[in-house]
Amino acid sequence: MRTGRERSDLIKSKAHELGFLACGVARAEYLVEEAPRLERWLREGKHGEMGYMANHFDMRLDPRKLVPGAKSVISLAFNYYTESKQIDPEAPKLSTYAYGRDYHKVVKQRLKPLVAFIQEQFGQIEFRTFVDSAPVLEKAWAQRSGIGWVGKHTNVIRQGSGSFFFLCEIILDLELEPDAPATDHCGTCRRCIDACPTDAITPYGVDGSRCISYLTIELKDMIPQEFEGKMEGWAFGCDICQQVCPWNRFSTPHNEPEFTPKPELMGLSADEWYGMTEVVFDRLFEGSPVKRTKYEGLKRNVRFLRTDQ
Repeated sequence: MRTGRERSDLIKSKAHELGFLACGVARAEYLVEEAPRLERWLREGKHGEMGYMANHFDMRLDPRKLVPGAKSVISLAFNYYTESKQIDPEAPKLSTYAYGRDYHKVVKQRLKPLVAFIQEQFGQIEFRTFVDSAPVLEKAWAQRSGIGWVGKHTNVIRQGSGSFFFLCEIILDLELEPDAPATDHCGTCRRCIDACPTDAITPYGVDGSRCISYLTIELKDMIPQEFEGKMEGWAFGCDICQQVCPWNRFSTPHNEPEFTPKPELMGLSADEWYGMTEVVFDRLFEGSPVKRTKYEGLKRNVRFLRTDQ
């Protein structure tokens, strides 16, 4: 009979073999510390038009409501850092995570052999996998499982790896040895706070309604005029707080073929962006996260950038 530690070690070893950057375990329990923070963030309207963030409050805080009888939460990190850059420095910018295929699909596929391995090793288990796809406070679980700490910009940072990675979880009814929570290593640094052009970041908090990622992806209405001159060229998402973070000097390129950007996309000139047709949009962004904002949404963002100059 394997111990909880032996089971955890076996799963982590397999996760690394399958290409995951990190794997950690936390006990499935109610997130006592996160509850008042989430409640306050919602009450203050920091979620903007993301009404779904107010749904399933109890589920977000208790994984046992997602998987009855859950005993463990496995958190995993999947690297997406790349040194590829858009060629035209004047072109509207995409967040790095959107260069390749939609991460929801890619990471979900990478989880399948790990789940199959767990079932093969431990028999019949109840589980669910999550890739930013359900009411799961993934950053809290990443910190609890030792993957990394939640930085001042609220992204998870891992020592020696930085923050350019996706998070995903397996919630299951298997008893595993939990890891020690990650400790904070932001210190007195406030580069992300000072660099944010829309003043969206306060230490360990983000006003979602002011974040460029929210304005270019989640917001369905016109971008408010108060952000004119503050978008810094971002047409979909924003990487500024990660680009200035000193921990990202440790980032290393991913080796996931599905995240490799199309040369045509990276080579688009500013004029080609501004003149993009729906046919070109559909071809360039097939299977991409950019599809989320749809053609009209991306055109809105690009038009706003043009008046922004």
